[in-house]
Amino acid sequence: MLYLLLASLAWAFSFGLIKGELAGLDATAVAVLRLVCASLAFLPFLRLKKIPRRNAWRLAVIGAVQFGVMYIVYLEAFAFLAAYEVVLFTIFTPIYVALLDGALERTWHWRHLGAALLAFLGAGVILWHRAPGSNVAIGFLLMQVSNLCFAAGQLAWRKERARLNNVTEREAFGLLYLGAVAAGLIASLFTTDWTSFRPDLTQLGVIIYLGVIASGVGFFWWNLGALRVNSGTLAVMNNAKIPVGILVSLLFFGESADLIRLLISGTIMLAAVGLAENWFTAKSDA
Repeated sequence: MLYLLLASLAWAFSFGLIKGELAGLDATAVAVLRLVCASLAFLPFLRLKKIPRRNAWRLAVIGAVQFGVMYIVYLEAFAFLAAYEVVLFTIFTPIYVALLDGALERTWHWRHLGAALLAFLGAGVILWHRAPGSNVAIGFLLMQVSNLCFAAGQLAWRKERARLNNVTEREAFGLLYLGAVAAGLIASLFTTDWTSFRPDLTQLGVIIYLGVIASGVGFFWWNLGALRVNSGTLAVMNNAKIPVGILVSLLFFGESADLIRLLISGTIMLAAVGLAENWFTAKSDA
């Protein structure tokens, strides 16, 4: 669990930095550069000769989904949401982890479906009185695609890692980032005008920091921790960054919010996670 906590701390300032320093930059280009930085940090450890080709391709595909597609959609959401709203809407990830894990293991629990509905009700508190086509609604939908990609990638990584023998995590992890870079570059062919992409020195510094620390080290810690806990703990820990991320966005980056509405929404969505994780069932000591 320590690795999951460390990753959550590494991500806490990312939301505000993205919204405050990278606003206006092409989201796909930023995602590609972040992933390139993460790849460069882990390429020295990559040992392709120790990884069978079939496993290598699967790892690259997992990375393309968990980091590549997720990052592109996630960064695009910042164009429609405040940083604290991006943090808040990541609360659905544990629900998706629980539902996808149940589908993969063929062990469905009705409380997981109820939790998903409750979580959407919680989001409705934030979305209430907003037009269906409003920016926050679009951002909300983008975040759900991002959450699904991240949840699916975590579970796929756990299963694929179990198939690899005589390979450490750091010797294989570079393949995930290479797959993510490939996904980002393909997407950029349709969305990005690289000739007009000109970040200033401050923005480049933020991108490098986010790429090496938040993306590179942070995601490595997260996926390392995912191997050492059960799926229930993994689902809950997906929300460890939320209270810290919201506080950082409001206190350090000067954002404002309807605190009462935010508190009600967060409470409902936290209850949804509790329902999914069965926190409210009394356990017998017998």
